[in-house]
Amino acid sequence: MLIFGMTFKKSESAGYLANHMARLFALALHERIRPLGLAPAQFMTLLELWNEDGLTQKDLVQRIDVEQATMANTLKRMERDGLVTRHENPDDRRAQLVRLTDKGKGLKDDATAAAAAVNEEALSGFSEEERRAFLAMMTRVIAALRG
Repeated sequence: MLIFGMTFKKSESAGYLANHMARLFALALHERIRPLGLAPAQFMTLLELWNEDGLTQKDLVQRIDVEQATMANTLKRMERDGLVTRHENPDDRRAQLVRLTDKGKGLKDDATAAAAAVNEEALSGFSEEERRAFLAMMTRVIAALRG
């Protein structure tokens, strides 16, 4: 517990350690998916579309928890790279549906294998029980911070 006036120790700060870990995960993922022509933001978007194709930009913003402008830029790049197309939404003419192209669909196995390799490397020092507990604790922290 941090008490006013005490020295801040980053080695005892959950926020600092989580941020540092997230940066290292992102860097490792970026290195593994770069040969596929992907950036981490594109991978996160593809994960959602591989799970459910035909989402709106608003859906993607909510599911990935990024700013609208960030998602707009990511989708623009993905469209340029031939990973997705945008189509009129028959239920809401103001929104467009984002759909995977064959190229976007074709990256699923290699990209998810790359992400699995990063996870395996990061958690290699954990037993199966420790892995489950660690993931459960991270999930609880995320839930607590979301409110």
